[in-house]
Amino acid sequence: MARIRSNLMQPKCLIWDLDGTLWDGVLAEGDDVRLFDGVAQTVRVLDERGILQSIASRNDEARALDQLRQLGLVDYFLHPQIHWGAKSASIGSIARQLNIGIDSLAFIDDQPFELGEVAARYPEVLCLPADRRDVLLQLPEFTRRVITDESRERRRMYLSSAAREAAEKAFAGASEDFLASLQMKFTITAAVSEDLARLEELVARTNQLNTTGRIYSMQQLDEFRQSSQYDLWVASLEDIYGKYGKIGVALVEKAKEVWTVKAFLMSCRVMSRGVGSVFIRWLLNRAWTHRVPLHAELIPNERNRMMVATYRFCGFEPVRTHEDIHLLAHPTREELTYPDYVSVLSA
Repeated sequence: MARIRSNLMQPKCLIWDLDGTLWDGVLAEGDDVRLFDGVAQTVRVLDERGILQSIASRNDEARALDQLRQLGLVDYFLHPQIHWGAKSASIGSIARQLNIGIDSLAFIDDQPFELGEVAARYPEVLCLPADRRDVLLQLPEFTRRVITDESRERRRMYLSSAAREAAEKAFAGASEDFLASLQMKFTITAAVSEDLARLEELVARTNQLNTTGRIYSMQQLDEFRQSSQYDLWVASLEDIYGKYGKIGVALVEKAKEVWTVKAFLMSCRVMSRGVGSVFIRWLLNRAWTHRVPLHAELIPNERNRMMVATYRFCGFEPVRTHEDIHLLAHPTREELTYPDYVSVLSA
C-alpha cells in the first residue's frame, strides 16, 4: 500500500523504478519493453510542474540508459542510480546529489519488497506502488496550484548546477577564485505581484536555509508587499552557466525605532555560493542608511543550522528568547562591503 504522510508534504523529486513500473517488461531478461500507457505524458507534466525526477533501478546501467534514450525520456531523470545494489542506497545517493532532504523524495516501484526496504531505511520517503502511476498527476502531493517560470526551468537549472559542480571539482585554485570565475550577479528587488507565486513556492519548499520556517500564503505575501510597515525583498542570481532564478526572500518589519527581519530564506541550490551573507549585508546596509538598527528573528531547528551560523558570521548577537523565537541584533556601525567575487545589484 502507499504510505501517505500525514502532513501531505509535496515531494521535490519522484524516483522511478524501471522494470514493471516505468515500462512493461524486464530489460535484463531480453523483453522488448514498452512504456506503460500515459507514462511519458506523466513524466513531462511532472517536469513542467517543477517536480524533479530520477531513477532507482536494478539493471545494467548502459543498457537501461540507452533504452530511456530511445524512448525520448533520458534527459528528464537527474542522477539516475542504475545498478544491482539496494534501492535505499540509490535513494540516499540521489538526495545527496540533488542536495535536498530525504523527506523531499517520493519513490514508486512495483515490488513490495523494494518499497518496504526503502521505507524501513528512510521512513520519511513517500513510497507508492506502481499501480499508482496512472493517478500520479491527480494526487495532492504532485499537484501545484500555480506553475511558475522557475518550476518549468527547475530541471534545467539543476543541470546547470551539475555543470558548475563539475567545473568546481576540476578547478585547481582557491574557492574564492572559483567563485570569481563564475562572474555572479546577485540582484535584490522589491517584490512585485508577478513574484508572488514563486515566493509562495520558495517559502513552502525551503527548509534548510530558512531562519524561521514560517509559511506564508500568496495572499499574505501580497499584503506584506503592499504594506508600508513591511519590505518584501526578492533575490535572484545568475552566472556564466545561466540563471538560478529567484532564490531568496527577506521580509522586514519596519517599526519606528528598529527594523526586524521576520523571515529570511535562500534556496538550497545556492548554499555554496556565499550569497546568503551577501543578502544579509545588503539588509544591514539599508538599515544603516536609514539610521535604524536591524534585528532578526530566528527559530532554530535541526535543519536550519546553516542559517544560524550565517547570522552569527554576519555579526548578529542574541538579545532575548521568547518561547521558541530567538531575537538577534546587529551592532550596525558602518556600511559593509561585499565580497569581490559577486556583483550586487538592486533596484
